[in-house]
Amino acid sequence: QEQPVESGGGLAQTGGSLRLSCTASEDTFRRYTMAWFRQTPGTGREFLAAATWNGVRTYYADSVKGRFTISRHDANSTLYLQMTALQPEDTGVYFCNAGDRLTIRSLPKLPWGQGTQVTVSS
Repeated sequence: QEQPVESGGGLAQTGGSLRLSCTASEDTFRRYTMAWFRQTPGTGREFLAAATWNGVRTYYADSVKGRFTISRHDANSTLYLQMTALQPEDTGVYFCNAGDRLTIRSLPKLPWGQGTQVTVSS
């Protein structure tokens, strides 16, 4: 079964920006809502944002609303997360996944990929 491939992480300063990317199969993008999650030390994976097919609807966790923007380019099967106003608490490993719109937060469909590390220095 496919795994998403995340990229774009790195080191940023407080208040800085990063853009993450995630690729998966064309079939996954055609069928599913896509979402970003974050895992921080000592916690489980936290839902951050989701975008339905063609980006018609987007959803955000309160912790990132107004700072992060999710988008998807279905033609090249790529999901993005534009992160601005980064804070040290945004440090973690970022993952993407796919699922049904109503259940993706708790029931993502794909095996987890390697994720991409984001570190925000104070």
